[in-house]
Amino acid sequence: MKYYKKLIGKKCYLSPISLQDAEKYCEWLNDLEVTKYTLLFRQQLSLQSERNILEQLQETGNYIFSIVDLQNDELIGNCSLFDVNHRNRKAMFGILIGNKKYWNRGFGTEATKLILDFGFNILNLHNIMLEVFDFNKRAIKAYQKAGFKIIGKRREAMILAGKKYDEILMDAIASEFDSIFIKENLEF
Repeated sequence: MKYYKKLIGKKCYLSPISLQDAEKYCEWLNDLEVTKYTLLFRQQLSLQSERNILEQLQETGNYIFSIVDLQNDELIGNCSLFDVNHRNRKAMFGILIGNKKYWNRGFGTEATKLILDFGFNILNLHNIMLEVFDFNKRAIKAYQKAGFKIIGKRREAMILAGKKYDEILMDAIASEFDSIFIKENLEF
C-alpha cells in the first residue's frame, strides 16, 4: 500500500485514508479489545460496509487521515477532525489505534499532536474537542500530553457489561498549543 506523507512526526506520519485499507479497518473494528474504547463496540461490520464508510468519509467535509509508522510504512490506525465549523473555528477530534502492537508507545500522542497542528495552523481552527470514557486512562493521558484539557463530564453516559461510566469532555485551543510541524516546516 502506498501512503503519502501529509504531516510527518518523529515516529509516524499522517496520510489521506485509502479504500485499500478497508479490510484492515474491518478487522480492527470487529475486535472487541480495540473497540471497547469507542462507541463502535456494539457494531458488527462487514468488509463491504467498511468500504462504504470509508467512501463516505472521503466525500464529507471531515478531515480523516491514516496513521502510518514512519520506519516501516505500516498502518497503525486513523485520526480525524469532524463536525468542522469554520465559522466558529471549532471541530471534534477522534482517533483509533487499531494495531495493538503500537499501543503504549507514543504513536497516538504524536498523531494527535500532528492533527491538532493541522487543525490550528492549516484550517485556522480555534477550539478542538473530544469525548472519551473515563475507563480509557491511556487515552486520557495521551490527550493531555498532546495539549487537551478536561473541561467537564457527562455522568454515567455509557453502560457496558452492567457498569456505568462517565464520558469525559476535553478540548484544546490554538492559543495554548505548541506547533510541532507546521510552523517550522512552512516558514517563508
